[in-house]
Amino acid sequence: MQYFKKKTAEKILEAITSVTPDVSFTADEIAGMLEYPPDQTMGDVAFPCFRLSKILRSAPPKIAADLAEKTSDFEFGTASAVGGYLNFKMSSDYLAGHVLGEIEEKGEKYGSSDIGKGKSVVLDYSSPNICKPFHIGHLGTTVIGHSLKLLHEFVGYDCTGINYLGDWGTQFGKQIVAFRKWGDRETIEKGGIDELVKIYVKFHEEAEKDPSLNNQARAEFHKLEEGDEENLELWRWFVSVSLAEYNRTYKQLGIEFDSYKGESFYTDKMPAQVQKLRESGLMKIDDGASIVDLSEYNMPPCLILKKDGSTLYPTRDIAAAVYRKQTYDFEKCIYVTSSAQSLHFAQWFKVVELMGYDWFDKLVHVPYGTVSVDGAKLATRTGNVVLLKDLFRQSIEKVEEIMREKNPDLDNKEDVAEAVGVGAIVFNYLFNSRIKDINFTLDQALSFEGSTGPYAQYTYARTCSILEKAKDAGIEAVGGVCTHESEEALLKTLSRFPEKIEAAINEYEPSNITRYIIDVCTAFNRFYRDCPIVTAENDDMKKFRVRLTKAAGGVLKTALHLICMRTPEKI
Repeated sequence: MQYFKKKTAEKILEAITSVTPDVSFTADEIAGMLEYPPDQTMGDVAFPCFRLSKILRSAPPKIAADLAEKTSDFEFGTASAVGGYLNFKMSSDYLAGHVLGEIEEKGEKYGSSDIGKGKSVVLDYSSPNICKPFHIGHLGTTVIGHSLKLLHEFVGYDCTGINYLGDWGTQFGKQIVAFRKWGDRETIEKGGIDELVKIYVKFHEEAEKDPSLNNQARAEFHKLEEGDEENLELWRWFVSVSLAEYNRTYKQLGIEFDSYKGESFYTDKMPAQVQKLRESGLMKIDDGASIVDLSEYNMPPCLILKKDGSTLYPTRDIAAAVYRKQTYDFEKCIYVTSSAQSLHFAQWFKVVELMGYDWFDKLVHVPYGTVSVDGAKLATRTGNVVLLKDLFRQSIEKVEEIMREKNPDLDNKEDVAEAVGVGAIVFNYLFNSRIKDINFTLDQALSFEGSTGPYAQYTYARTCSILEKAKDAGIEAVGGVCTHESEEALLKTLSRFPEKIEAAINEYEPSNITRYIIDVCTAFNRFYRDCPIVTAENDDMKKFRVRLTKAAGGVLKTALHLICMRTPEKI
């Protein structure tokens, strides 16, 4: 579609300049003005002629009619005037030749580009807090972040995925106090992070009765910051127990990180940034705490040090950003976190700017909405959590039940059930705009009908089944032309993949891809319903429709991969 838009814009510019040579528009600007008509029967792209009304001193409908006449020899399609719009429709030859040819030529790289070549992107995502469970609230940062990494890699960026573990802070003072009072090593080694959570929840219950426990926790964390070896040993153990749990979840999601440098890594890198803030005169003392006053920018002060000299999140984030710029020389450093942290990021981004770092505008916060399960919100300290491992297990078990009923002889049932069960949850999460709050319902996510992961994976599996039958029948995927409107509609949908990739990256919005996948599935299943493939009436039709099926399957596989989804060939 991008190529068609480019050629359409060039043809429109040629027609305009033949009337008025002094036009100031460029072909790229005209391409940016092109729209999709609300009714596809009107055409595939439309140029609004209202912008030309003053220049040409004529009514938009007349301009559209005149331009339609001057573009009647357009080699890639046909032009027509509808009101004040000049509409263009792709020809069958263009669709079968250029669009399908490009998909076949580029294969799994179709939709990619080299816009990121030679540039580095750092992505900070997932980043669970050590000693706390990986619950559904962590799913957003994890899958949005990894999808953005895959998308940036797809267009040539050198990407570094960082799991910025929450492995430092007062909560570890609480965990240390809780372990010494109510925990034991053997129970935790056996029960893992679940046992760490139990004693953490108990700490908060007991602290409500005895507030002095909070003072003990602060003291233990301060000792940890000062390098107390006994506290450090406990902390390292908490980290290892937690990572063992997290890595099982990452394996199910097919996610690997390039770095696990958490907050603790920056302990020795913070003093230099604190000193820079002091020397610049930016840091002030307010009620014993060290702050940067941001009232001039309509923001609360950014806290740098507590009264006792302990660091806070902004201190660590600033030190981490400086280290990452020095290490990776990033073009963009992307942070994927809850929208609840938007003010935090706005504050320390502004502090980085005030410190004189000229790369402050390369820092990007990508916020997302909250998630609830059947209307229930989540909170770790009260124990009200829906663990991701439990949700995955329930989903996988339900898929196994469906498969036992519908396809009992399927090979690798366990692997397929995991791919579909986990994929259903991921797809459901990524379907809507990331900033929207989500109320997750498992039964809805697992449906094989509608805008769901199982529907998308089943459609891909259908393309594989058709191609297998075609191979057995000796039908090659070659040649042909469009003979049915459903073939054209599918090809037009496939032609839009590159611009969906571009939009997803520009908007930091994986849902552009998720929704596009449903568009492809809908178009393919309509084609499958309307057009016999391996049983078509002649060999040319069979070959072309198999060719089209192969293209649709290839685009689906690539698109599903870009949103962290696996693609089983049989379901």
